Amino acid sequence: MKTALITGGTKGIGKAIALKFLQSGYEVVLNYRSDEASALATQEEFNMLGFCPVLLRADVSDEMQVRNMFKEFFSIYEKLDVLVNNAGVSKIKVIQDTTLSDWNKIFDNNVKSVFLTCREVADKMVFSGGGSIINVSSIWGEVGASCEVAYSASKGAVIAFTKALAKELAPSNVRVNCISPGVIDTEMNSHLTGEEMEELITTIPMGRIGTPEDVAEACFYLAECAYVTGEVLSVGGGFGK
Repeated sequence: MKTALITGGTKGIGKAIALKFLQSGYEVVLNYRSDEASALATQEEFNMLGFCPVLLRADVSDEMQVRNMFKEFFSIYEKLDVLVNNAGVSKIKVIQDTTLSDWNKIFDNNVKSVFLTCREVADKMVFSGGGSIINVSSIWGEVGASCEVAYSASKGAVIAFTKALAKELAPSNVRVNCISPGVIDTEMNSHLTGEEMEELITTIPMGRIGTPEDVAEACFYLAECAYVTGEVLSVGGGFGK
């Protein structure tokens, strides 16, 4: 049976991705950082649907915690087929108000975490004959967003990282791809008023905001498609194009 580990896998997009993989027959490990109550609630919800995901707590921006998480993972499973780097944070501030602490927090959570997890699993995937790594970026990493310079820069870095690592690992049958969500109905966008959301919708060619399930479908495609690597798959209904 195939295995998948999803960082930030107990809420929003990560939770939807986890459910898609569970429904498709994968053994799934859900990583979370601190909200144990929410993680346990998600696990129980999946249990009631007949699935048994494993929870692993770790701050994926912390090197030692990442190492310990994968040590525990490989004590349970022989190999990892799919790694989904979904964990991340955002910050809305004009550049003048963005502190160095803000910048470092965003890059630690959105970029450093991807580096640490990919570095930790690369050899394992190479020696097991292959695997798939999927990094979750953002449309803002492609086109940039006003008042989200740090966030946009971090997600752009994830895209560049993905393209470079895809070339590095392709000869070993390890594929590395990127999902670039547009406006998705998640907690990260809960700061938007109803009026602001309606304005956004008018700029989306498909006429609606996306759902976590839309992103999950794209993620599963990248996990299973054996001849796709180094790609950035936008999931935004044409937004930003």
